[in-house]
Amino acid sequence: MRGRDIKRYSYEWQNLYLIATFPSRHYDIEDYPAIKNHLLSFGKERLEQTGKIYTVNGEKIKSRKKTNNKWFEVQDSISYWEDFSKPKIAWASVGETFYSLIDKNYLLLDTNYFFATKTPNFLLGILNSKLIVWWINQEDTPIGSGGAYRHYKYNIEKLCIPKSTKTDLDFFNNAVKKYFKNPNEKSEYIINQKVYELYGLSNKEIKIVEGS
Repeated sequence: MRGRDIKRYSYEWQNLYLIATFPSRHYDIEDYPAIKNHLLSFGKERLEQTGKIYTVNGEKIKSRKKTNNKWFEVQDSISYWEDFSKPKIAWASVGETFYSLIDKNYLLLDTNYFFATKTPNFLLGILNSKLIVWWINQEDTPIGSGGAYRHYKYNIEKLCIPKSTKTDLDFFNNAVKKYFKNPNEKSEYIINQKVYELYGLSNKEIKIVEGS
């Protein structure tokens, strides 16, 4: 998933795949002939993890640093690979201020940010609200005049999240699910009003956010 694929609440996957041959998965490359042939097209000498230097067609080629991994595997064991399979809230490092819930089977380029959470709809509703988008845009760096920003993860890290009751969690679960099914101004309005309430904004403060 690229930054441009992340939308507000949703995403648009463009049928892009990552070959992830983690040593901890103990793959047999012979079970995947198409992937094997694709990798070999780069030259096995380049992919070997021996640290050796080869001469191929008069060109000196250095293999990858020496490890105990097989030639087609990545260098780190990636024993924590299951962490990537969790549903996560993601946003692009550069672009409009959108936050999306990404399904468990999708990975993100390293130019994006994400975190896993047990309360995705609660945080998704808060992050996409007018209040938080307004606040984040004050902290991040605008790029051009098209509404794009250079986003920084430390601004999210210092964001204060209000304590939530079970009633609050239930509210956001229902409200965000309704928005997913039928995005409209009424659903968005209901979420925004709840966020204003949680943060204790006055009518004057709400007008400042709405007016911006």
